[in-house]
Amino acid sequence: MKRKSLGKGLDALISSGDEIKELKREFVKEINLKDIKPGKHQPRKSFDDEKMQELVSSIKTKGVIQPILVKKKGKHFIIIAGERRWRAAKKAGIEKIPAIVKDIPDKEIEEIALIENIQREDLNPIEEAEAYGHLMKEHNLNQNELASIVGKERSTIANYLRLLKLPEKVKQYIVNEEISMGHARVICGIEKEEDQIALAELIVRDSLSVRQTEKIASQGIKIEKNIIKSKKSEKSPEIVALEERLREALATKVKLSHNEKTNRGKIIIEYYSLDELDRMLEILTE
Repeated sequence: MKRKSLGKGLDALISSGDEIKELKREFVKEINLKDIKPGKHQPRKSFDDEKMQELVSSIKTKGVIQPILVKKKGKHFIIIAGERRWRAAKKAGIEKIPAIVKDIPDKEIEEIALIENIQREDLNPIEEAEAYGHLMKEHNLNQNELASIVGKERSTIANYLRLLKLPEKVKQYIVNEEISMGHARVICGIEKEEDQIALAELIVRDSLSVRQTEKIASQGIKIEKNIIKSKKSEKSPEIVALEERLREALATKVKLSHNEKTNRGKIIIEYYSLDELDRMLEILTE
């Protein structure tokens, strides 16, 4: 079954320049906020508080510059695109908001809302993945058909859908932007759920890069071992204090490692020239 891509259709609905001027003359109207309701299947679930407050301040100063897109349904208007602007307008205390009223089939509203959010980069990866999954289920689409509709590669759609199988704790790290999409792809390649969670915790705790994460995952070593190793490498306050004393005395970088079980360890002292080495030897042999 061939599906028409809605990317161009969305451009026609919320375009710029001469086309938007024509749309404004014909369709834009001021609508009471109390008469507007959010869409039933809006893909966006979370709103950044800081960015929301910035938008509220902007609306208080300049008003809502870009109209939202709505559909008339009974006595109310349903938001197709622009829920964030609508929420910010309510917080700003204004009574009306400019809106473009379009009569769009219900089956296309969800698709248009998703595309609008993707084009604005307003969705976090989990929201985007959930929206893709819902569209596929509701409209009986395969990955190729969905990719055509939203203007993405099929492989991109597949990567997002894999996120839906991750443990809830890992998903929350992604929503909170503690783990990137690059990290998430690596985690998806790990078979056991407990290892996925363990690696996610390690990424967050140690601020691992995607490359470092890939290296750990490719070693074929239990993730827990990496975490235990990392925990063992954490130094006690006493060792940190001793390192600081040595650094001050020698005026250079000093690394001190200590095994509490055997009371053995080693000191690594850095030098950057032979003159500096001679200077430190004099201090140590005084």
